[in-house]
Amino acid sequence: MCGTLSVSSLPLPNLCTTKRQVFRMSATQTRNAGISFESLAIKPPLHPTYDLKGIIKLALSEDSGDRGDVTCMATIPFEMEVEAHFLAKEDGIVAGIAIAEMVFEEVDPCLKVEWSRKDGDRVHKGLQFGKVYGRAHSIVIAERVALNFMQRMSGIATLTKAMADAAHPACILETRKTAPGLRLVDKWAVLIGGGSNHRLGLFDMVMIKDNHISIAGGITNALRSVDKYLEQENLQMEVEVETRTLEEVNEALQYASQTKSSLTRIMLDNMVVPLPNGDVDVSMLKEAVDLIRGKFETEASGNVTLETVHKIGQTGVTYISSGALTHSVRALDISLKIDTELALRVGRRTKRA
Repeated sequence: MCGTLSVSSLPLPNLCTTKRQVFRMSATQTRNAGISFESLAIKPPLHPTYDLKGIIKLALSEDSGDRGDVTCMATIPFEMEVEAHFLAKEDGIVAGIAIAEMVFEEVDPCLKVEWSRKDGDRVHKGLQFGKVYGRAHSIVIAERVALNFMQRMSGIATLTKAMADAAHPACILETRKTAPGLRLVDKWAVLIGGGSNHRLGLFDMVMIKDNHISIAGGITNALRSVDKYLEQENLQMEVEVETRTLEEVNEALQYASQTKSSLTRIMLDNMVVPLPNGDVDVSMLKEAVDLIRGKFETEASGNVTLETVHKIGQTGVTYISSGALTHSVRALDISLKIDTELALRVGRRTKRA
């Protein structure tokens, strides 16, 4: 191994001392920043190896390096306490509140946080929807990491909510096109936004894609090999096969009709055809759905946008998958401010609050 990055030596302030200089913007009722997933209305996806706390530690470590926050140490009295407010600078769906609490807890267990909104709630520009109180050093150290998680997750959740509403009655899914290291975080944000999760990785679903089919020598051979493998390994899991033509749909249906197969879902890839006027032709997709006749779940993929997803959802397809939910994230603008009056005044001047 070339080398390792240690997060255990992260330079953070000494915690929970009793003598403190107190600077309050206003009085608040607070609660501990500790978080339990069991108490969450929208829990993160279950992953056998993902270390969410480790991701948080890594994010804090890369920010503080081997020296810590030199600006903080130079400008802020160590024992000073402050209250800071989370401020939405645009409309959207808030997500990442639970992770933000984990960040504050990791930096300083004595920090107290409270929220007027929960993950999945709508926020509007100018809304103060949460606050954190405690040692100023700790709040400023945690600020950017907490906001990075929240802004990204809120951006994903906001787009997911819009797509999920438009796709109804079909369910909207993300893909594996997530930021490296943030797979669970991105997929959690999709759940918070009202979407559903596709497979978490390579381990929890068989997904026979075009390259597998090409190497196996066709859809029939690929499906037969999967059925044989699952039987040999005594595994039971969902199996999806990608199809790109109506002929491939028929081939998958014919194989499944002639043998006991583990096939559960058929992907209908790029059967949504873009038109010169910006509209889409979904007739091929509709024909494929009609061919399948509910024997298997169906998933539309390709040319899925906020503008096209409603029309796709009306074809009778079970799922619609969109990589754009996570690979083209537009972060929701959120800030954490101690002097909220000045922040709002500047925000109004720049039309960001």
